[in-house]
Amino acid sequence: MSLLPVAEAQGRLLGHAKPISDVETVSLADGDRRVLAADLTARLTQPPFNASAMDGYALRREDAPEPGAKLKLIGTSAAGHAFDGTVGKGETVRIFTGAPVPTGADSVLLQEDAEKIDGGIRTKYPIRQGQHIRLRGQDFDENEAVLAAGTVMDFTRLTVAAAMNHALIDVLRKPLVAVLATGDELLTPGSDLGPSQIVASNTFGITALVHKAGGNVLDLGIVPDDKVAITTAVRRAQAAGADVIITLGGASVGDHDLVQATLVTAGMTLDFWKIAMRPGKPLMVGNLGSTHVLGLPGNPVSSLVCALLFLEPLVRKLASLPPVKRDTMVEAAVTLASNDQRQDYVRAKLAKSSSGKWLAEPFDKQDSSMMKVFAHADCLIIRPPHAPQLPAGSPCPVMLLRPDLLS
Repeated sequence: MSLLPVAEAQGRLLGHAKPISDVETVSLADGDRRVLAADLTARLTQPPFNASAMDGYALRREDAPEPGAKLKLIGTSAAGHAFDGTVGKGETVRIFTGAPVPTGADSVLLQEDAEKIDGGIRTKYPIRQGQHIRLRGQDFDENEAVLAAGTVMDFTRLTVAAAMNHALIDVLRKPLVAVLATGDELLTPGSDLGPSQIVASNTFGITALVHKAGGNVLDLGIVPDDKVAITTAVRRAQAAGADVIITLGGASVGDHDLVQATLVTAGMTLDFWKIAMRPGKPLMVGNLGSTHVLGLPGNPVSSLVCALLFLEPLVRKLASLPPVKRDTMVEAAVTLASNDQRQDYVRAKLAKSSSGKWLAEPFDKQDSSMMKVFAHADCLIIRPPHAPQLPAGSPCPVMLLRPDLLS
């Protein structure tokens, strides 16, 4: 199987992905970043009554056509404690912000625009008809569809959902991503390492990326290089209803790389394997029934680069979330060498030049085993296949590791 270009591989993977349509009900407290499964309609009218927008005096505008009108104070209307009488000719009611405007009143005079006199007030300024009143239904009406299906909930939308008197909302189910690390040499962080053993680190970065992309994670743990153990873990993922199975390591075809062969035996249809990219060439993509299978390289840096390019967009499409905008253009801080047939993703730092332009400077060491360099990087410089030398100061495409960095 020849090396597949990155864009073609992404297209084939996402072309087979269909957004999840299963619905679940969650509380508003758990609704952040969830996607509405149906239009959310108001259960009440807001405001439910004509309400005062200011502290002041509710009155009839016709009683105060000019400054200097004297009005008799007949009561008070406060939030939660409405005045239950009627404002008649030459009368006024002390009113506070959010309180119902009494029957008969049609305007509110600001408290600082009134002079207190014995038994009432004298107006100091002209009054405009309807001033400082929030009309009933000004925000939304009962049964109005305020938020459409497919809306991604956030702090503003949760607030309006609560105002519409919803304690629960129907949302699309999050994709379930099963993560399986394989390798006789792997131990969990904090373990006492023996000879030839290493810490399994990939799972934690992949898990964080899945959660940020809008998915849930089923951690299948670490299994040895054993076909029975791998098969058992995969069956566990299927039984749990995983939408995606991620394997970490073992997807190549060496004597100890059993994942691909085991998955094929278990029923996986292999779509493609080996991508024209660096790092991350040994990426495996297939389907096990309706479950997507991604075999990521065991090398942590290669695994995370592949996850950004393939796993994140897959999870977000399944979750009906928009793609993350990571690609942008900056300037190369140094001259970049010409490239071979693979698309390179070069770890780099970003800094502003004296003229205020963003510059990408690659780290000197790019070995894909170096996790510290990746942790310190801001972006990946994208070097297309067969790209010629790129002089310093030239426009340079990058993939942001933290999308809000340049905002």
